[in-house]
Amino acid sequence: MARKLFCELGPWAYKISVIKEGIRKDIKDIIKRNKLAKKKIKEDYEYILKGEMKLLLRKLEGVDMRLQVNKITNLKLAADKINGIIIMPGETFSFWKLVGKPTKKKGYLKGLVIKNSTSFGEDYGGGLCQLANLIHYLVLHTPLEVTELHHHSDALFPDYKRRVPFGTGTSISYKSVDYRFKNTLDYPIELKIWLDDTMLYGEIRADKELDVKYKLVEEDHHYALENGKYFRNSEIYRICIDKRTKEEINKELILKNHSRVMYDYSLIPEDEIRK
Repeated sequence: MARKLFCELGPWAYKISVIKEGIRKDIKDIIKRNKLAKKKIKEDYEYILKGEMKLLLRKLEGVDMRLQVNKITNLKLAADKINGIIIMPGETFSFWKLVGKPTKKKGYLKGLVIKNSTSFGEDYGGGLCQLANLIHYLVLHTPLEVTELHHHSDALFPDYKRRVPFGTGTSISYKSVDYRFKNTLDYPIELKIWLDDTMLYGEIRADKELDVKYKLVEEDHHYALENGKYFRNSEIYRICIDKRTKEEINKELILKNHSRVMYDYSLIPEDEIRK
């Protein structure tokens, strides 16, 4: 029998491990002298480098809709901490450094959380992954450098009104599992985040336009049976296009999905199963 990790000894050990990893991250920031963005402005920069919107309420198989509704409150609280943040050249955006710990005392409600990428639960601040996913999607359409990203390893839900390639999201958990990106441009950028009754919106703005644009494409998408279990497979590419000539400059593979399907196999579209 394999020896258990300390974090697997029980809930108390897991909590200690999480705190330890958070402290380790803070020390690493100090040692590396990471400049984390914290300045906000009231006026918007002129040019939208990328904008996107996400549906707030999705039909998730086996998930209490109450957790989805609570998520909206959580998103509003976190969005207010991020909206208008300026990331100067060389600075790094840190999701948790800006949002802080989502607690009941701060007004956060219990929402859906994913544990170890394989099971579901509920906790205060649950649902904030949707905000991190939106920000990551915006960043993927710019030259900004992603410096910390944690993919969900499994396919947890069937598609419902999906508008972006599968697997382009990110997992977050206060505060050891963060989402970060660095401004590698030679001018500042602004991140705008807001909500209405049905949608979550985001924009990356600047006082200069980009000479290129980006798009994400998913190729070779299919499901395959391996040792009695289904896996969802695909390749995600990011294509860079010259705005002036409309020519493709670069095509890079950014993700190769091989995700175990965790939901009812009867919900897998038959025409997408590779025999």
